[in-house]
Amino acid sequence: MADAPGKSGSLSTAISRGENPGLRTRVLLTVAMAVIIVCTTLVSVLSIRHPLQQLFAKSASSDLQNSVAVFAKFQSERIVALDRENALLADLPSLKALMTTNDERTIEDGAVEFWKVSGADMFALADHDGHIVAAYTGASPATETMRKDLQSYVAGPPSSYLVGEGKLFGCSVRPLYFGRESEGTILGYVVSGFAIDRQAVEQFSQVTGVDATFLSGESVLASSMKPELEKQLMAVHAPASQSKAESFGVTLSGTSYLAVVRTLSLKGAVPLRLVELKSLDQEAQSIRQIDRIVLSAGLFALLFGTMLMFVLSRVVTRPLEELATGVHAFAEGDSTHLLPYKGTREVRELSTAFGGMRKEIQQANQRLLESERLATIGRMASSVSHDLRHYLAAVYANAEFLASGKLAETDRNEILAEIRSAVNGTTELLESLLIFSRSGPGIRRSQLYLASSIDKVMGMIRSHPDAAAVDFSLHCCNPSLTATVIDATQIERAIYNLVLNACQAPRSDGSKPTVSIELEAHATELILEIKDNGDGIPANIRNTLFEPFVSEGKQKGSGLGLTLTQCIAIEHGGNITLVDSRPGETVFRMSVSRGPDSLSSPSSTRSKMGML
Repeated sequence: MADAPGKSGSLSTAISRGENPGLRTRVLLTVAMAVIIVCTTLVSVLSIRHPLQQLFAKSASSDLQNSVAVFAKFQSERIVALDRENALLADLPSLKALMTTNDERTIEDGAVEFWKVSGADMFALADHDGHIVAAYTGASPATETMRKDLQSYVAGPPSSYLVGEGKLFGCSVRPLYFGRESEGTILGYVVSGFAIDRQAVEQFSQVTGVDATFLSGESVLASSMKPELEKQLMAVHAPASQSKAESFGVTLSGTSYLAVVRTLSLKGAVPLRLVELKSLDQEAQSIRQIDRIVLSAGLFALLFGTMLMFVLSRVVTRPLEELATGVHAFAEGDSTHLLPYKGTREVRELSTAFGGMRKEIQQANQRLLESERLATIGRMASSVSHDLRHYLAAVYANAEFLASGKLAETDRNEILAEIRSAVNGTTELLESLLIFSRSGPGIRRSQLYLASSIDKVMGMIRSHPDAAAVDFSLHCCNPSLTATVIDATQIERAIYNLVLNACQAPRSDGSKPTVSIELEAHATELILEIKDNGDGIPANIRNTLFEPFVSEGKQKGSGLGLTLTQCIAIEHGGNITLVDSRPGETVFRMSVSRGPDSLSSPSSTRSKMGML
């Protein structure tokens, strides 16, 4: 549990550095809302557009079909009326008498009166052979071309439409009989018609709301369309019949129309066609207007919804951000950061749960520290008690010898030396405990040469009983290159512990103990390597080698030497590592920073070492 805050701290540090920050919840919610509104608006536009297009197309097609029906009915009524007028004219005795003359000049002169009485746009009389003897169009006699067209019309199959001289007429043909119609003899024919021109077609278009054009081959006979569109109508091809007309789409000058083509007459080489067109521009404008309304509503919903979602998400996510800040603060070791007490129910429950979890973690850590402290005290008491009893027993026994009676000067000095050695050992042990507990004096740094400190340590080591039979080899760079800022007492103790530890290393093969010390100078640090020919560090303690009271295979020592050495090295901007350990060779490397910029404070070192 003690490692959890550190891991959380690493995660919060990584997030704060932006390595993988992810999206904020309010941004994600706002973007999601905007995407939903945009997609919904587009789907709505597309969903509405297609049915509207079908509806408008159906309506336009219905208008066209109605227009065709209206035109057929209108023309039928006009033709019926024209047939009645012709029937009345054909029953006039004066007209019958005129036709019995069989004189073309007489008939032509006499036909003027009947023409004026009929009031038709086209009037003609033909003899019993179908030969045109009198013909008038408009306000003047018909031309020869018109006469030929009329003669072909009378001689051909019955039709309600006449195309003559590029003009279109609705016509009616009525035979004249001498006597009764069922028994009499045909004297000739009365032909009359009304003009179907632009004016008539425009009037028809105004009534039906549909443009109409009459085509005969490549000629436009009458139309309500603009002249530039009439030429394009020539290219319109569609299946049509006299009984039913099917609508289809067509584009003229960039304008969409729904069209229907109906063949009015197949008389002659060129059929007569009626083309009716319904413009879809109004429907397209209506669709565009609806699209604009839907898009405007979507834009308003987007803006309003985005703002509302941003505000709501801010209300929801702000307590979450405060809670995340509290989590990061707890990961950094700050357990006093206030947790959010506002927000939604879920956020409050989460904040309460995290607060309880934080309290439980603190209590668990406190219990863990207490148990570790007690365990450390137990290990310390177990490790130190033997050495203290040994030193105190030596002092007590030698003191009894001194009090037992007269002793020779040589014996007294020897006893005093043993007492002094026991006292010095006790003092050294106590000093180690003081350094470990950090209750001793602080570090006092000064500039000096590390080579000089090593020489001083070697002098102390050679006087130690455990170093009496050891062969030392010292390899040092130029002493002037080893200048640094250190606490000489602390560094000398660290070096002393390393070298003494190398001297005390067990050698089961009985070889002569050797210790090699090598000092290297670099730009920013000094590196000291100590090598011995002992049996090596046991594998079971290599991972915990620098923890306090860890020792195996040695008859002497409290297990604090390497711990204190690492602590001192870290406080001087360096470290100590086990480079190699195998039978016959064990190498420790200690580094020390040259300047004060890289040095650690004692408090930070205690934090790194996890000491009490």
